[in-house]
Amino acid sequence: MNVLSFDSFGAPDVLRYRPHPDPAPGAAQALVRTRAIGLNFADVYRRKGTYHLAGSPPYIAGYEGAGEIVAAPAGSGFAPGDRVGFADMPFANAELVAVDLAKLIPLPDDIGFDTAAAVLLQGLTAQYLVRDSHAMKAGERVLVHAAAGGVGGLLVQLCKALGARVIGLTSSEAKAAQAREAGADAVELYSQDWVAAAQAFAPGGVDVVYDSVGSTLSQSLAAARTGGHVVFYGMAGGDPAPVDPRLLMDTSKSLTGGDLWNVLTSADERRSRAGELFGWVRSGRLRVPVDSRFALADGAQAHARLESRASTGKVLLIP
Repeated sequence: MNVLSFDSFGAPDVLRYRPHPDPAPGAAQALVRTRAIGLNFADVYRRKGTYHLAGSPPYIAGYEGAGEIVAAPAGSGFAPGDRVGFADMPFANAELVAVDLAKLIPLPDDIGFDTAAAVLLQGLTAQYLVRDSHAMKAGERVLVHAAAGGVGGLLVQLCKALGARVIGLTSSEAKAAQAREAGADAVELYSQDWVAAAQAFAPGGVDVVYDSVGSTLSQSLAAARTGGHVVFYGMAGGDPAPVDPRLLMDTSKSLTGGDLWNVLTSADERRSRAGELFGWVRSGRLRVPVDSRFALADGAQAHARLESRASTGKVLLIP
């Protein structure tokens, strides 16, 4: 098979498309031929050497994809030709991937490979944020960081579908337009006084803030109302400053951490949540924008596209 790999850390030009031995699936794994692979910032961070990466060179990044079963253990419930997706299996930037049976998600006939590879990781994240981290209710006022990003754009859509009013934060006017297209009622730029804007949008402060930036956490707490809630689920802008528990006590605010892998605790849970996600896509409640499709051999160009932050949807790699 061929893979997209790298021997050293650096810019996109360290990536190489080259032959690699086929993976040998374990007893509880199936061999999947990928048809679409989702590219994420975690892949960029691994390529740069700033994110956890196990093993030794050549490194193969990628965790999310969709394709067809090539081989599966007898009695596993999977057979060659079955269409499946996965959101958290390493070495996905390859034509063949050994995937744990428990992490396989069967794809309905009306969910294409591109859609599955574009929505699983980020969609399941947005889903747990409105279900588990904070049970969104109609009428709530919500501040969404990075509202034009992969998770942020889906999060805006889900909050609106659940009856919330949303103010989004973006880094540019172009991305502000994308956030409005996703359904945001108002959008502010990070270069502006967005805390004041949030307090004007929801007098007294918003009910909940979804913060994926990290370095903005103290401002997010300031934007929340007394008794409000901040959900911290990412550090795209760097580590947050420590939070004084006294602040939470004095303002009756709550701070919740969120991580997808703490809710995808079993095969049944994974497939149930994915089924709900696919239902939202099918009904039109959730739109899944795809920015661009690059051949796996052109992975360096795909990384450059994502890293430029000019993309307006999911960047896919196609084997």
